Amino acid sequence: MNKKYSYIGITFIILLFGIYTVPKVVSHFKKSDLHTFHKIPDFEFTNQDGHTITNKEYLGKVYVVEFFFTTCPTICPIMNQKMLTIQKEFFGNPDFGIASFSITPEIDTPSILKEYAKNQGIRHKNWHLLTGKPDSYIFNLSNQGFKLPSGVGGTDHGGLYHSGNFALIDKEGNIRSRYDEFGNPIFVYRALDEQELKNQIQELKEDIKILLDE
Repeated sequence: MNKKYSYIGITFIILLFGIYTVPKVVSHFKKSDLHTFHKIPDFEFTNQDGHTITNKEYLGKVYVVEFFFTTCPTICPIMNQKMLTIQKEFFGNPDFGIASFSITPEIDTPSILKEYAKNQGIRHKNWHLLTGKPDSYIFNLSNQGFKLPSGVGGTDHGGLYHSGNFALIDKEGNIRSRYDEFGNPIFVYRALDEQELKNQIQELKEDIKILLDE
């Protein structure tokens, strides 16, 4: 009888263990669904508080990247309004951050960026507005490092152009994204396409949560 009850007890424990661990295993595999691109290059900038910020500041954090400038008359206000909703979603989370790189460093000094942050409602301690490098360096970083195109040209944006997209970076410094309906990685998350806007921003929030759990 003791052996019988012992066997039943062991079987019950195994079943209970299985019930507990199977969802964990499934969840683990789900976390691998986001595509991994290349690792972003090293960088060093000055933020709105005058502090030196490098890519090492973001290691161990999941963060979103954008390129902008404070005097942008068109898409930047829209982009940062969408970014503010992301800030709200992850406010107070020390493992999340945002990097907003200015493409007009000669205008966007730390004091200008600090005032901009105040006016925009930027309050997450890991949201750094970054400046202090020559245009050529920033354009190379955006075009080659993050694949978020920017440069000189056009008249609608003050003689400059830059991507209206966001890039998602994981804790190890890799660019990550989900796949589209055809199985292709989307690479970036659109912030401006009105038809896709709600879905893209919501998808970005969902994918941030996935990476925070990895």
